[in-house]
Amino acid sequence: MTVDPARPHPAPTARMGLGLAAVGRPGYINLGRGRDLPAGRTVEEMRRRTHELLDLAWDLGVRHVDTARSYGRAEEFLADWLRRGDDPREGLTVGSKWGYTYTAGWSVDAPVHEVKDHGVATYDRQLAETRALLGDRLDLYQIHSVTPGSTALTDTVLHRRLAALAAEGVTVGLSTSGPDQGDAVRAALEVTVDGGPLFRSVQSTWNLLEPSAGPALAEAHGAGRTVIVKEGLANGRLLEPGSRPLAALEAVARETGASPDAVALAAVLHQPWAGTVLSGAATAGQLAGNLRAADVRLDEEVLARLGELAEEPGEYWARRSRLPWA
Repeated sequence: MTVDPARPHPAPTARMGLGLAAVGRPGYINLGRGRDLPAGRTVEEMRRRTHELLDLAWDLGVRHVDTARSYGRAEEFLADWLRRGDDPREGLTVGSKWGYTYTAGWSVDAPVHEVKDHGVATYDRQLAETRALLGDRLDLYQIHSVTPGSTALTDTVLHRRLAALAAEGVTVGLSTSGPDQGDAVRAALEVTVDGGPLFRSVQSTWNLLEPSAGPALAEAHGAGRTVIVKEGLANGRLLEPGSRPLAALEAVARETGASPDAVALAAVLHQPWAGTVLSGAATAGQLAGNLRAADVRLDEEVLARLGELAEEPGEYWARRSRLPWA
């Protein structure tokens, strides 16, 4: 269970990705945003921050970027970065999501920040919007925040649309949320078009506070699906000053020489079914620290100790829903 903090970031950072939810719009539910972001949070300030993070992630070996139509102007910022300079960014996987429409108008105080709709009309509109920005750089397109009752799991017209996109070479997947993520993942595994599986990837929340989707994600991995993990730091809750989770992570950090955030993300990387693990960093320092997770080795005793932090899923998601947009 060791880490060399002086060693340059190695190739294993390729298992990690950068999510743009925290920097594509001025308001989000991550904790500590007042400290992490420019005071004005203008479009140009957030564009520069996004490009700074993308530059650093690329230089440190990250080869997966995650965005969404509802992440404000994140797709636009990413498209700008992809067009900048002569580097074609070969080997980069670009994933986006549809199903939520951003409605905050670049305001932190908007009464509603995003509206969910998994209907065919929303898919058609948002795919056109994504294509207008990302063009043929779109590698992965996911339905955003699927729950067991989502019509996206049963709408055969939508499934045909998605199958047509897959035939163009874009991987079709879904993300999940809520206390019943496992049920949503298992339902998605059963969706077929012309006898073959439709969804080839799944992106779910898994962290030390909310690990309940683990068994279903293991099944998805065993069935050949790519598993992407989001919210590995529980929107910052794992790092709340004075909290029990942070105390537990700090204890392991002292043993390993890593930082608490790296320990938390390393626990995700240690799951045998985890393909890509996303960092939701808002600063260069956070991103560099998060990527150190690729160097951290945790033994079974430490993983078991950290596993004691898990909350009841309903409690976790209820608390998440109360986090303020800031």
